[in-house]
Amino acid sequence: MTSSVPFEPAPSGPPRVVLVGVDLGPGSSFDPTLDELALLAESAGDAPIARVIARRKAPDAAFFVGSGKADEIKRLVADERAQAVIFDQALSPAQQRNLERHIGVEVLDRTSLILEIFGDRARSHEGKLQVELARLGYLSTRLVRRWSHLERQRGGVGHRGGPGETQIELDRRMIDQRIKSLKQQLIKVKCQRNTQRRGRERTGTFRISLVGYTNAGKSTLFNALTKAGTYAADQLFATLDTTVRQLYLAQAQRSVTISDTVGFIRDLPHTLVEAFEATLQEATEADVLLHVVDAASPVLLEQMAEVQRVLNSIGASGIPQVLVFNKCDALPEHQQPRHDRDIFEMPDGTRALRVFCSALTGDGLDVLREVLSQAAVSGLESVDAGFSADFQPFGMHNHELTAPSEDGVASHQESFEHGHAQR
Repeated sequence: MTSSVPFEPAPSGPPRVVLVGVDLGPGSSFDPTLDELALLAESAGDAPIARVIARRKAPDAAFFVGSGKADEIKRLVADERAQAVIFDQALSPAQQRNLERHIGVEVLDRTSLILEIFGDRARSHEGKLQVELARLGYLSTRLVRRWSHLERQRGGVGHRGGPGETQIELDRRMIDQRIKSLKQQLIKVKCQRNTQRRGRERTGTFRISLVGYTNAGKSTLFNALTKAGTYAADQLFATLDTTVRQLYLAQAQRSVTISDTVGFIRDLPHTLVEAFEATLQEATEADVLLHVVDAASPVLLEQMAEVQRVLNSIGASGIPQVLVFNKCDALPEHQQPRHDRDIFEMPDGTRALRVFCSALTGDGLDVLREVLSQAAVSGLESVDAGFSADFQPFGMHNHELTAPSEDGVASHQESFEHGHAQR
């Protein structure tokens, strides 16, 4: 790296990174706090030490942020002795290459950061196959940036490739072959999962699947319900591999299956959605979805909308849902829910039963088990109907700021428009 400051060794500890977010105006995906990007960086083992916000009408073709802002980031990297820069948006291969050459350190975008985390966290054979497939799909468009030998020609006697075939063409062909092999292996995995599902269908097993935004507490709730002991931590994408367990519901006097799926996130790379189709298939085959929401998140409506978008993309939008507002123990006293459940109107006008709980403390789990027991016996529709008939819910948990609507249903507008979005 060329710099006017004397060379100093990088500080010990986690890699120091600068976070960059660009506001491209209305309609663009932009987080002015960059808090989620910081959590992603920390999940990857990095230490965010500075944040830069830029505003543009359109991305700059060469540097995404423009040459002036690129110079500012370069000076900041030198002053803070940062070792990488992470953008909250997706960069084109040319933009990523130009920024690395200009700034002098590694430059990552949101997609590559998520892929890095997924690569570190995948444990099962299926999960590793899925991550590798997504990573190769992303890498195939960035071959020019990754290797210095790509301009050499290969060919002739004793060499692979045709006459005059460049190394980049050879590498791209090898990647294409590996992608085809991975897809074939994943088809076999999907067939195995379908066989297992058909076996559960023949036995009349009631299937429940946990879905939700990453770090909403799905794995903690899964462990609290099943005593499964799966890994759970206060970080993004703590677990990636789908886990299926039996759950005995005493009130229903029967066992059901419950699965914990990978968490969703804003701007989840399309390659990952496609690669994790086999894993997310558990959600599409469920009888009931437990949509786990972080009740203490200041942006829970946006997170809920992102989950709904992914569910739509995988064909699971029509499956009945129970909203589980988790982490209620993290709410201040004046924002605690006044009831253990109510009916919530989603932004698209559909209504869902909402249960308030804390998987960490166990509060509200008995109510959730009761709801699941009734759903397993007579279907979720009967639970909603019976609940709506004899219960008049209030709004979310806003110390007397909200009241029930005329039909006794708390809508998302009533719950949040008065400025009590959880914090």
